[in-house]
Amino acid sequence: MHWITLIIAGLFEVAFAFCLGKAKETSGQTMYLWYGGFLVSLGISMWLLVKATQHLPIGTAYAVWTGIGAVGTVLVGIFVFKEPATFLRLFFIATLIASIIGLKAVSQ
Repeated sequence: MHWITLIIAGLFEVAFAFCLGKAKETSGQTMYLWYGGFLVSLGISMWLLVKATQHLPIGTAYAVWTGIGAVGTVLVGIFVFKEPATFLRLFFIATLIASIIGLKAVSQ
């Protein structure tokens, strides 16, 4: 259950990065709504991270949380914001995913 909480926290980290990207693309009232979504997503992500770290090793939990956020944000960048999907970029995302899985495998 605590790992699921951590994964959801990581997904909200992706959500707040997405909101920042959308806010950058807009102006006026819409921009402020995206910044509001950023703040809400940030708060939820941090709260869930705190809950997860009460039961999981802090080093592992933080690394997994940032890894999910990094991988998810890069994928959102590629699929939503049309950022380049070069071989090296995808290679390093794959190594990051392998590292996250490895940390999960060696943690209690």
